[in-house]
Amino acid sequence: QVQLVESGGDLVQPGGSLRLSCVASGFIFKSYRMSWYRQTPGKEREMVAHILTTGSANYAESVKGRFTISRDNAKETVYLQMNNLESEDTAVYYCHVPTLKIWGQGTQVTVSS
Repeated sequence: QVQLVESGGDLVQPGGSLRLSCVASGFIFKSYRMSWYRQTPGKEREMVAHILTTGSANYAESVKGRFTISRDNAKETVYLQMNNLESEDTAVYYCHVPTLKIWGQGTQVTVSS
């Protein structure tokens, strides 16, 4: 069964850090580009970052320099390290495999004092 399970979301103060994890199963993880998206109520889901099988990564302008995406193929896990968090980063964060069109269930990140 193809599955993505996110974790790591939490309530954090502005300027704080979080690391999200997404554990994959049911497909050959190392062969696929992986992405993180986020969504807030009333808005479309937006791409935050993606990482290729080579390890090359791209980011949305709004998170460049603050977020880092990485992958551990042995653990079949993709991470999103989020530093210097801002209130505008508050959202549900989703793991996504574009080629397979699969999504995780999402993890809530709330940035608030």
